[in-house]
Amino acid sequence: MSPDTTYSAKIIHSTSDIDAKLWNACTNGNPFLSHEFFCALEQSGCVSEKTGWLPFHIQLQHSETSKIVGFVPLYIKSHSYGEYVFDHAWANAYTQAGGNYYPKLQSSVPFTPVTGSRLLTIPDTPISAQIALLQSLGNITRQHGFSSTHITFLEKKEADLAAKAGFLIRTDQQFHWQNHEYQNFDDFLEQLSSRKRKQIKKERKAALLSGIDIEILEGTDIKQHHWDAFFEFYLDTSTKKWGQPYLNRNFFERIGGSMANKIVLMLCKKHEHYIAGALNFKSDDTLYGRYWGCIEDHPYLHFETCYYQAIDFAIAHGLKTVEAGAQGPHKLARGYVPTLTYSAHWIENPGFREAVEHYLQHERHAVDAELEFLASKTPFKTP
Repeated sequence: MSPDTTYSAKIIHSTSDIDAKLWNACTNGNPFLSHEFFCALEQSGCVSEKTGWLPFHIQLQHSETSKIVGFVPLYIKSHSYGEYVFDHAWANAYTQAGGNYYPKLQSSVPFTPVTGSRLLTIPDTPISAQIALLQSLGNITRQHGFSSTHITFLEKKEADLAAKAGFLIRTDQQFHWQNHEYQNFDDFLEQLSSRKRKQIKKERKAALLSGIDIEILEGTDIKQHHWDAFFEFYLDTSTKKWGQPYLNRNFFERIGGSMANKIVLMLCKKHEHYIAGALNFKSDDTLYGRYWGCIEDHPYLHFETCYYQAIDFAIAHGLKTVEAGAQGPHKLARGYVPTLTYSAHWIENPGFREAVEHYLQHERHAVDAELEFLASKTPFKTP
């Protein structure tokens, strides 16, 4: 693709150096793409050179007018943790061949496997600006000597554009719940087979048998003691999963202040003590389930808090979708359906690119076959 001189790209090393109104105008209301979310990550120290996430954002402006028209959230990575699109095998192969896979470039929302735009542009900006952002990524990879650039959890239309620009496309799947204009939870249950409907009712009842109450807190109703309780749960789960938490207490403090209207916190209380909780974010049409943790194990409480309460909330607030995070085929039986996710990869070395491209062709076929199989196993009634 020949270079487009209409636009010029600039590297910005901190989100706080970017105009918040301009950045947020590009995000279509996705809370994880907000200027506030990225600033909280940086200012709390969760992303930094020390943690292996060095901010390296691209700012695009029109060459003649100097008007800023777009951005790419971008990081220099010294490892592959916190990405949820696993390329460790690629890194090992590249290293064994005598190359240095790290540092690499990563366009994503750190620690957040949520689909959204990565080629952020001001509304009504020509598509040529997104193409210019993709060209900039390729150019920066080459000019700075990086092995590769990876754009993860981008929207399908952006993945299609990236493919035309020479990026390799990778697919995977998550499980999302879709609201078909349900009036209440029972209305949703009526669309399921009798056996699945009975099982969900059984789980919901069993989850609260120990005298557990669930509080749903939003915005300024979330106080310091709520965050303290939730952070304890988060630490317990993240330590079990990853060995150390990606996020610190200061991060939650910051989003609690700057993003209060985008947060839904579900806390489980037993005998006046909080024992578990789930953090959710919301946009105008989607509830995003992010972090769950507990200090007491109770049958089905995870399903109730993270999946069923999320569905209840989405129906009550007219939201179209619940995204309940990465992985989890167990979500299928609870009405969450398989959905494709996309990533795009610029590999600089021609030989390695060819090998990865061959691998991805086979992987995409396997993902498609699995998606088709899982789609046939949903709990919904057969027409």
